Amino acid sequence: MKVVSLKFSDFRNLKDNIIFPGEGTNVIYGDNAQGKTNLLEAIWLFSGGHSFRGSKESELTKFGSKNSLIEMEFESQGRNQNASILFSGNKKQIHINDVKKTSSAYLSECFGCVVFSPEHLALVKNGPSLRRRFVDGAICQQNIKFAVLLSKYNRTLVQRNSLLKEIYKHPELKETLCIWDDSLILLGAKIIFKRLEYISKLNVIAKEYHNGISKGKEELFIDYVSSAGISLDDNEEKIIEKLKQSFEKCRKEDIKLSCTNCGPHRDDLEFFINSMKAKNFGSQGQQRSIVLSLKLAEAKMLWNYFSEPPVVLLDDVLSEIDRNRQEFLLLNSKGCQTFITGCEAPVIEDENIKIFTVNNGEVM
Repeated sequence: MKVVSLKFSDFRNLKDNIIFPGEGTNVIYGDNAQGKTNLLEAIWLFSGGHSFRGSKESELTKFGSKNSLIEMEFESQGRNQNASILFSGNKKQIHINDVKKTSSAYLSECFGCVVFSPEHLALVKNGPSLRRRFVDGAICQQNIKFAVLLSKYNRTLVQRNSLLKEIYKHPELKETLCIWDDSLILLGAKIIFKRLEYISKLNVIAKEYHNGISKGKEELFIDYVSSAGISLDDNEEKIIEKLKQSFEKCRKEDIKLSCTNCGPHRDDLEFFINSMKAKNFGSQGQQRSIVLSLKLAEAKMLWNYFSEPPVVLLDDVLSEIDRNRQEFLLLNSKGCQTFITGCEAPVIEDENIKIFTVNNGEVM
């Protein structure tokens, strides 16, 4: 899987241009705030996800412009393909191989990409929302239906929470709560089951990478922390049963607080090194090794899914990790077309390198 060309018009601060990346390693230099990350963001959007920086789509268009357009030609599934995304405020139009699509999620069926940014280095120690986004985003790239499932769940959750707020004023509405409970439980069970499937596979591959980074001294394990007491070996039927019990148990508190206190939106991941909680006892270096293992495992699983290597985006992370971890990351990214941003030259021993510079939005 390779990006052949990337064209952008009125996208972020980038000056209108078309670039032709190399098939191997592409290094993107420039001072801070010049537009390096914007270039990676444009590539990432073709994986079907939202901005990895958490930006709203209305923020992707250059200030003062009404629309922005990004177009990409790429090699995937043994053939040349093309895609385009037109942003207009909070709306967007997607075309894949000149056919209009109703959702950007369809992009994930033909283009796979893994991004590693400085924010990910805080995956272990920061709040659970970042870890949920990590696992959900990874699953969405392999399963377009999972993105639809998440959307349905979130809409239903908003409706249930709205009802909870009304129950405080109108207690008679309490009888209708079970309708939303049943829907949330069924949707939530499917989400959790897919997460458990993914984490079980991730555990095997990430463990191998972490073993390599630590030179066999450390063993990594990823656990699923459920608000309903669900464990990694539970099947979907057991998950539904536990969610039902948890919803009944939390009902009084839900009404009191006007929010839903159990379900996949409250769940988390926990990382262990040699059976010790990494968040509490792991050093900064160990925590970063965990994240490195996770992202490499994510790329490997995507490689297995597509039967070809995904594109790898490394956004200013090499400066954040020591030389040994740099070399391990670059060595294990070989075979993938890679884009690396930074202010300084990374340590790379590779003849197949193409260099781009970015200055005030101009890519050269």
